[in-house]
Amino acid sequence: MASTTTADTINELLIPLHVKYIQSLNTRKNDLEYWLTEHLRLSGIYWGVTALDLMNHVDALPRSEIIDYVKSLQHENGGFRADKDHDTHLSNTLYAVQILVTLDALDTINLDKAIEGIDVQALQNTDGSFRGDEWGEVDSRFSYMALNLLSLVKRLDAINVEKTIEWILLCKNYDGGFGSRPGSESHAGQIFCCVAALAIVDALHHVDRDLLSWWLCERQLKNGGLNGRPQKLEDVCYSWWVLSSLSVLGNVHWIDKDKLSKFILSAQDPENGGISDRPGDMVDVFHTVFGVAGLSLLGYPGLKTVNPVYCIPKYVISRIGIDQYYMD
Repeated sequence: MASTTTADTINELLIPLHVKYIQSLNTRKNDLEYWLTEHLRLSGIYWGVTALDLMNHVDALPRSEIIDYVKSLQHENGGFRADKDHDTHLSNTLYAVQILVTLDALDTINLDKAIEGIDVQALQNTDGSFRGDEWGEVDSRFSYMALNLLSLVKRLDAINVEKTIEWILLCKNYDGGFGSRPGSESHAGQIFCCVAALAIVDALHHVDRDLLSWWLCERQLKNGGLNGRPQKLEDVCYSWWVLSSLSVLGNVHWIDKDKLSKFILSAQDPENGGISDRPGDMVDVFHTVFGVAGLSLLGYPGLKTVNPVYCIPKYVISRIGIDQYYMD
């Protein structure tokens, strides 16, 4: 019998359904969508593992199979690929490290080769910025990815941190936010990357805390959802990008937590599990993890606490002994 629950009446996180949804993602190999999203294979595992861990179900996926698959994606140049026939990219190297750190299996890969190879050390430009891969795209996201990855493995000494900070600050705008490059408009996703990057290297004093917090809290719309920049629609994923930045800055209380929580819960699929960008749309594992992580930052009962800088459970960060400098 089909569920009679509607988005407007969902008032709790449907954890058992979300666990089943994530478990089902690797069983749909007869679906065209499965092959069209091959470039998201490794990132999808990170999103799924993180969501499951926050919901206290990290064992719902086969640990040994995940570790073996991640290991198989390390290229001879040291970096990691999205899938076996893809090029290496800094983002995938980070996802691999995040997955293995969470599963306490970082010793299963050649970490020195990943750091010294093309996907980390060799990708820093002379101005301090980072390229995502050998093809040369520069984006503030990549600076965050490099700092995140290297701090997780305690190898920040492998790059010029001061030059990285200098370049990130060139991306700061008059409204207190940050863009993808110097001169680019402020965007919540880029703000998270830059704020979290500065938090990792104890440089948050460069951020105008109040000005930026106002810009971020103005992202909340009447329905409780958050958008990424002015005049845009609400989207569940910004429950992470905006809320994590506010958490790092110590100002989560500047938004209406109850309204945001209700918006996230309303975007769940009450029949098959998963969370979408907004109520009524198709679910995906990307919005599922960031919806769950957003609820964790809001203190939703029954969830593990997520670290707002690394987007992995806080206990993992405590286990590996990384210092934290964020304000909340």
